[in-house]
Amino acid sequence: MFFKYFPRLDPGYLNWAETSPSERDYNCIGWAAGDSTQWWEPVNQAGFYWPQGISFEWTVAALRAVFEQKGYVVCLSGALEPAYEKIALYADAKTMPTHAARQLTTGRWTSKLGKGIDISHDTPDDVGGGLYGEVVLFLQRPLREAIE
Repeated sequence: MFFKYFPRLDPGYLNWAETSPSERDYNCIGWAAGDSTQWWEPVNQAGFYWPQGISFEWTVAALRAVFEQKGYVVCLSGALEPAYEKIALYADAKTMPTHAARQLTTGRWTSKLGKGIDISHDTPDDVGGGLYGEVVLFLQRPLREAIE
């Protein structure tokens, strides 16, 4: 399975659960942004989406701007705050963006694993330590603006 890429996900499903089957139409950035219809990446061809006004580059700064455009601001942690929805941005050791996850109102997190499944997981660190590197930035916005 995919545990070699996500060494912190427990093979016995103790810290995660599958929430939907594999889907190739969207990626983790779209999923975190509430869009399960498009692949969000700065690629200028059919099948890709990138928000207008955002630098056409794949950097943590550009992803931060994507979520700031949606009303998020940088925050200190991924700790549950009932009035806020949070996003975790991940990068590898070379600071190349690798992933985005969104916190659910329960305090758990939701991630789209590449072209694979969607999962819920206990903490943002659960999908770190492997393919996705580590969390490099948390963002939040008031829950009243949150994705339905």
